[in-house]
Amino acid sequence: MDERTGEMTGEPIDEGPSYGIGAVARRLGVPAPTLRTWNLRYGIGPSHRSPGGHRRYDAADLLRLEEMNRLIRAGLPPAEAAQAALGRTPADLGRTSGPVDRAVPEAGAVRVPSAAVLARAALNLDGDAVVSGLGAALDEHGVAWTWERLVLPVFDAIIRRQDATGAGIEIEHLFSERLLSALSERAGRPARPSHPRAILLACAEDEQHSLPLYALAATLTTADRLETRILGPRTPYHALADAMRRIGPIVVFVWSQLDATGDPAPLRALPALRPASRIIVGGPGWWDERIPAGVARAFSLRDAVAQVRATLH
Repeated sequence: MDERTGEMTGEPIDEGPSYGIGAVARRLGVPAPTLRTWNLRYGIGPSHRSPGGHRRYDAADLLRLEEMNRLIRAGLPPAEAAQAALGRTPADLGRTSGPVDRAVPEAGAVRVPSAAVLARAALNLDGDAVVSGLGAALDEHGVAWTWERLVLPVFDAIIRRQDATGAGIEIEHLFSERLLSALSERAGRPARPSHPRAILLACAEDEQHSLPLYALAATLTTADRLETRILGPRTPYHALADAMRRIGPIVVFVWSQLDATGDPAPLRALPALRPASRIIVGGPGWWDERIPAGVARAFSLRDAVAQVRATLH
């Protein structure tokens, strides 16, 4: 194979097939300059030379590059992907079968990603990697940890990118959709609820940002075995009042993200039930100085959880 063209020339090397950089670039879908950069920066490149002195990739080199490429597509930074690929034997590389499995050091387990890795997966619009990373974090560390250590930093990175470039709405939408799905699976009614009355969650009227509701609901369901019911975004106050009368929740949590939706005056019209429902509001949109007496204010996910728990005792 000619190094300049990547075509096979039949030149022998130590053993087995060999490949020039052009052929490897086409096979992986990675530009040849990128392959040269990976070799210079991370030491993952051709390990043989042809009799004519050209650098050649053998089958093991190709497996490592395929592994590195898949790990990068799964959300790992190139340095981490190269280290992981170089740390595996050719036999191990031959047994791995997909981008999710290749992103983890142990067979059958998905490693909890860092916020940077998860943000890169979102940036690449790699929904599978986002789902795998979120699932691993939620299963290993729980909702509150995942929300604070991964979700909020990833959203911060996405918003900063939008502010800097004016683009990236599709990244926010993909990450939000995958996160909503992961949290929804963990909210609802547990097999044996720890309390007979449910927690009712809704956005303020005209408020569309509902992910914090799902984070709170998933935390209360998984950590406290509480039944949670989510009405979602843009819930009219009259609809919230009707739901309160029908369900009789022990706690009603209302979220406002934006100042335009944070007028607390309509909270005064919510029904006074027997037994009573405690009203808790959360989110940066609320006009704090006008919150009615008797309505509690939560300033974080953990604060909201603590206030719900205090209501139960």
